[in-house]
Amino acid sequence: MPTRIAYLGPAGTYGEQASRALAELEGLTEVSFLPCVGLRAVVECLAQAGADAAVVPVENSVEGGVTATLDALWAHSDLGIRRALVLPIRHALLGSGSLQDVTEVLSHPQALAQCSGWLAAQLPQALQLPTSSTAEAARMVAGSRFRAAIASRKAGLEHGLEELAYPVNDVAGNRTRFLLLHRGERRLEGDVASLAFSMHRNAPGALLEALACLAEQGLNMSRIESRPSKRELGEYVFFVDVELPAQQPEALSTLVAALTPLCEHLAHFGAYPSSELVSG
Repeated sequence: MPTRIAYLGPAGTYGEQASRALAELEGLTEVSFLPCVGLRAVVECLAQAGADAAVVPVENSVEGGVTATLDALWAHSDLGIRRALVLPIRHALLGSGSLQDVTEVLSHPQALAQCSGWLAAQLPQALQLPTSSTAEAARMVAGSRFRAAIASRKAGLEHGLEELAYPVNDVAGNRTRFLLLHRGERRLEGDVASLAFSMHRNAPGALLEALACLAEQGLNMSRIESRPSKRELGEYVFFVDVELPAQQPEALSTLVAALTPLCEHLAHFGAYPSSELVSG
């Protein structure tokens, strides 16, 4: 049976590119790729055993954390992270007409934000319309003379679109980190570990006490992000990435043991290797 990998579809998304690259890094030779509508649906597909793995974006170098992914991970804290991949993002403006005729630009909200400067300078009058993915935007504009999509060049080929401008992202070094999620046992050794936790109480020093556990072990925190708990105003869930030293295989186990009594709920998604593609 092929390994079923869910990703944010349709074909031509950066999620599909990341899925294929991650499958190759994992040495998977027989793979079935399952496009889903919406990031929550990608995670749900894995959680409900509709897929064997799932690929989701978690962080962009320009726009920060992908909140839909963070919320889905907190909702399914039994899932683990098997591998991470940083993918360079090079957006193109795609369409079936000409640049001067474009009055509407469609794309995923993150992609629109990553190209906001270019759009303000080149298409200041164009209406910006959000879609569920960049490739879905490419599908929707096919055949239109006045609509254009911000998506990858691959999405343009998939839907027979012309390249009206490239690249259109505001920051040349735009990159997104994708996670390969799985069910089952989580690793305790790897380059990075990801955890999420909520505190017993919203009190002075509560978060500092939790973060002190990292300092006491000499661990470097490479990312911290908060999300509303959705239970009460001012109550937050914290997502943390920690770099793990190769010479300390017990570091993650020790950290989890130290954090557990300090947290109302602690989810550790495991340790995993992280890679980066040189070109998109």
